[in-house]
Amino acid sequence: MNDAIIHAVEGVVSTPWVYLALFGIAALDGFFPVVPSETLVITLGVFAAADGQPDAVLVAVVAALGALTGDHISYAIGRRAGPRVFDRLRPGSRAQRAYERVGRMLAERGGLVLVVARYIPGGRTAATLTTGATGFPRRTFTRYAAVAAVTWAAYGTTLGYAGGAAFEDEPLRGVALGLGLAFGITLLHEGVRALRLRRRAGGGTGGDARAGDAGGYGEPCAGGPASSPASPAS
Repeated sequence: MNDAIIHAVEGVVSTPWVYLALFGIAALDGFFPVVPSETLVITLGVFAAADGQPDAVLVAVVAALGALTGDHISYAIGRRAGPRVFDRLRPGSRAQRAYERVGRMLAERGGLVLVVARYIPGGRTAATLTTGATGFPRRTFTRYAAVAAVTWAAYGTTLGYAGGAAFEDEPLRGVALGLGLAFGITLLHEGVRALRLRRRAGGGTGGDARAGDAGGYGEPCAGGPASSPASPAS
């Protein structure tokens, strides 16, 4: 996969088309998460460091704009069709558990979940769909989604740039390093999060009090999954 992406990028890396492709893929990944937008951002960061093309700052800006656009499309889908989508999820499936977890986090933390979920595998689409389905305010959604998009784009570009600087003559190794760093950071994040949840559970800290401060965005628009802290754990 990475080798194929590198060969595809090499043909357009010095043309404006690369930015258009990046915008489209970053947007598409917001509601069709099989598209590897993070891999593309890291790959372009590698080329920016190794060859000077494309421009690293433009990569980060375009990736952020594309991601923000995709997040709003996903939010709109959740607003309109969220309950029907949730009803079709297979009980106990990974997707259902992800949506329930994000719903619970949304009830506890409000819009901050949009930033946190960006770095949880499968969390981005689950978060944006769920915020739409639960009637989360659009303006608040935009603010948090913008923070998430900017930090994610800068993060991916920086990792790629670090890989490209380390392996200027071997872009495949640079991409491998960037992806390895991303995987390692995600693994560390998940480990710390799991440890904190275990300690919280061991300390007997309930979620109801926290949910009361979330602003009341725990109920679906109509027929969606309950996103209260009492939802089944993922």
